[in-house]
Amino acid sequence: MDLLTGIFSAFGLSASAGLNAYIPLLVLALLARFTDLIHLSSPWDTLTNGWVIGLLGVLSLVEFFADKVPAVNHANDIIQTFVRPVAGAIVFAASAKVLTDIHPVISIAAGLLVAGGVHAVKAAAVRPAVTATTGGAGNVPVSIMEDVVSTILSILAVVIPVLIAMVIILFTAWVIWILWRRANRMRMAA
Repeated sequence: MDLLTGIFSAFGLSASAGLNAYIPLLVLALLARFTDLIHLSSPWDTLTNGWVIGLLGVLSLVEFFADKVPAVNHANDIIQTFVRPVAGAIVFAASAKVLTDIHPVISIAAGLLVAGGVHAVKAAAVRPAVTATTGGAGNVPVSIMEDVVSTILSILAVVIPVLIAMVIILFTAWVIWILWRRANRMRMAA
């Protein structure tokens, strides 16, 4: 069961990294350093170093504010296209206990795919739609909501990983249902 909960945590943390690269890394580092909820194996225990935690805090603040400024948020999304999948790979590998349970390549690839997929949906579909429909006024509230969701998802991924698995399954089913409904409408219209 420990392997399974580690995998659930890994998926939740890497999905969170797709919304905000540094929040799940910071949450993982803080929980590993100050609680017994998670133990990071070497080399991932480097995340618990005080300097690394400080750097993650600064990077979290930079991303938080960069994502709230018009035009800067789009440049930030371009930069984060490379950063978020890597952050997802790191948190997936660290929380899945990659060195003892799962082959590193599989773990890192899964983290890259999950975080990259969440980021792609956010940057290529959600944010442009919000910008177009609200004239950019909706970007700040949506960005704040993404940060809140990323923080809550990161904490829950470590504390209650089975809940994260259920949420991911329900969300995936919901997306499939929406896509299926859209395909049916398009087929009926044609």
